Amino acid sequence: MKALLNKMLCVGLLGFALSSSVVMAQSAICYNCPPEWADWGSQLKAIKSKTGVTVPADNKNSGQALAQLVAEKNSPVADVTYLGVTFGIQAAADGVVTPFKPAVWNDIPDALKDPAGNWFTIHSGTLGLMVNVDALKGKPIPQSWADLLKPEYKGLIGYLDPASAFVGYVGAVAINQARGGSLDNFGPAIEYFKALKKNEPIVPKQTSYARVLSGEIAILLDYDFSAYRAKYKDKANVAFVIPTEGTLVVPYVMSLVNKGPNAENGKKVLDFVLSDEGQAIWANAYLRPVRASAVPAEVQARFLPAADYARAKTVDYGHMAKVQKMFSERYLKDVQ
Repeated sequence: MKALLNKMLCVGLLGFALSSSVVMAQSAICYNCPPEWADWGSQLKAIKSKTGVTVPADNKNSGQALAQLVAEKNSPVADVTYLGVTFGIQAAADGVVTPFKPAVWNDIPDALKDPAGNWFTIHSGTLGLMVNVDALKGKPIPQSWADLLKPEYKGLIGYLDPASAFVGYVGAVAINQARGGSLDNFGPAIEYFKALKKNEPIVPKQTSYARVLSGEIAILLDYDFSAYRAKYKDKANVAFVIPTEGTLVVPYVMSLVNKGPNAENGKKVLDFVLSDEGQAIWANAYLRPVRASAVPAEVQARFLPAADYARAKTVDYGHMAKVQKMFSERYLKDVQ
């Protein structure tokens, strides 16, 4: 009887091990794939449906994702990662990602990918002001960076921590450029954030989409795609403003993690997000898909006019990555 029980136990354990390996074989870990951001929720469901690969949601920001990749460099946990472009450039420099050229590699413009394949753009967004109009309680919708310094907006403004989250750093660069600074002179941005402290801004580290919809944050420095999603999908009374002084358009990239445990599944994920179907999900979430020659007409009609978008500029993203640490240290020293 004891021998029989031991045999049954061994068979059970073997079955558990086999089922666990099957689950692992059908999964991939993505760092910084939050379901509330850029409609990753729909993208992750589509990846599961079309490829069979399960990708758990992950609510890190770019800085947190890169920090964990570096910490786990000798024993990686993630298979792919999604990062703001400057963090993607840094990830390649840190050796935590590895070259991979997806199936549609030739469709990605040269300026929007690392030549070796360490990172490549999947979509881009334009930074501006995401405004919950109801939460303003009758106050005018701000139209400029300067407007946010007015006392009437005290307690109503939020921006992600620019020393940690990529969107926060983009906001700092956009403000700095608009107020006469450069990537080698962040003085205007530092002075701006110091002045903004008088209005008691909320400065979270994670995506704060839900906090805008609830009205907790009335004005958030965020991307156009978040505001359009709130307005057209969640039916919230949300406006998007491209500040009159100008702003920034930036790419978001993905990479294959160096020595990730499920690399083949990771490659399937990267191929899918760049496929026609994957790119359509980004477009329908109001992002600018990297492969689309044009956003679908019905989506384009919901964007601000082209004249507003003309105020959104590019910068040298490599240089932007190079000076990011310096800016973060100065922000932590002089503003926080």
